[in-house]
Amino acid sequence: MASQNHPVHIVGGGLAGSEAAWQLATRGVGVVLHEMRPVSTTAAHKTHALAELVCSNSFRSDDREHNAVGLLHEEMRRLNSLIMRAADTNQVPAGAALAVDREGFAAAVTTALAQHPLIEIRREELAGLPPREWDSVIIATGPLTSPALADAIVKLTGQDALAFFDAIAPIVYCDSIDMSVAWRQSRYDKAGPGGSGADYINCPLTREQYFAFVEALLAGDKVAFHEWEAATPYFDGCLPIEVMAERGPETLRHGPMKPFGLTDPHAAGVKPYAVVQLRQDNRLCTLFNMVGFQTKLKHAEQVRIFRSIPGLGRAEFARLGGLHRNTFINAPRLLDGTLRMRTEPRLRFAGQITGCEGYVESAAIGLLAGRFAAGERLCEPMALPPPTTAHGALLAHVTGGHLEPADSADHGARSYQPMNINFGLFPPPCGPLKSDNGRRLRGTQKSLAKKRALTRRALDDLDRWITGELPVAAE
Repeated sequence: MASQNHPVHIVGGGLAGSEAAWQLATRGVGVVLHEMRPVSTTAAHKTHALAELVCSNSFRSDDREHNAVGLLHEEMRRLNSLIMRAADTNQVPAGAALAVDREGFAAAVTTALAQHPLIEIRREELAGLPPREWDSVIIATGPLTSPALADAIVKLTGQDALAFFDAIAPIVYCDSIDMSVAWRQSRYDKAGPGGSGADYINCPLTREQYFAFVEALLAGDKVAFHEWEAATPYFDGCLPIEVMAERGPETLRHGPMKPFGLTDPHAAGVKPYAVVQLRQDNRLCTLFNMVGFQTKLKHAEQVRIFRSIPGLGRAEFARLGGLHRNTFINAPRLLDGTLRMRTEPRLRFAGQITGCEGYVESAAIGLLAGRFAAGERLCEPMALPPPTTAHGALLAHVTGGHLEPADSADHGARSYQPMNINFGLFPPPCGPLKSDNGRRLRGTQKSLAKKRALTRRALDDLDRWITGELPVAAE
């Protein structure tokens, strides 16, 4: 049994590791947080801050009634999430989304953890498995796990690590955008948290400009893969824009370049054929990122091709796009219901290395890992979040809890892929959905009613779980 006098060790100071540390410390459990930066860095990180956002600055939709990630936001707020507190404090306008000033966000998380008396931060790389004397460990090294630790995990598990590529979008200096061509507007003028309905900068393209842009993307010089990377698949939720273009000439204008819900005030009622959107990236409103423009184009090609976009002819880039390899474990086969490794339960895993995808999802799994580790350290009964909640649904995806035991050891593990939180992971609502006058709903009304039923049930069950009214036995 783990000693209550020993700290819990957390390897990795990203969103998941930071959230896990906070959950442990606020429950009175000591933490040693090991972060390898700046001793050793990665291809994607640029700073030494904890919880650095290396890709988008968006936490996606904050709509808790109709969107699964918005529901996850609300659940995390109710669970005293440090990540959500820092995000809310450092919010920047982004329509219906919750986007943050990335530097302010990371600084807030770093300061909170550094100032907590029960948290020790050690800047060092763990070049292998944690020492045997560490009796409780959370591995939250994320998609950029150091090669030495990744190799050690593969040797321990006997399973090949799965991998996919993730790409980073460029960031443009706001004052280099030509606003005589571009304009400010959120899609359908929707004003989200902290927004005004004019939170994005939009660059319009005619039909001819669009197809010339697609042709340039396809012909552009791309980063070459190493031999060992050639068979690594992409994650569909973060495809490089040129890979999307390869799927068909109209793909982009029905994806990140869709013109719907936008009206160009410079064009006298003429609708653009396609639109490039840029979203505010910092609180000073000096930086904007190109939404959906993850890329593996070489840097010189990015500058040349992206400056062909109307409004970006003289764009200056604070950061160009990039490509890095993400890794994750075969979690349904390897982990139990509380994220412990079945064959070595002193080790827990959290964050993107478990196969959840997205900032908020990673932090949520870190939150659960921290709570599970705290309960174990304090010899308190542990309860799993109900599968009707966003946390429970996400945990079930990661651990195979939604599958029959035979499936989780075979089919579920074989087909396991990274996943964002979505309503498809939730048990369906009970009974038919009807309007106030008792009639069955159809189409959009039925879809909205279903989402409201799922989110309201989730928050009710979460509140009852928090207060102990809905104990669920952990395995």
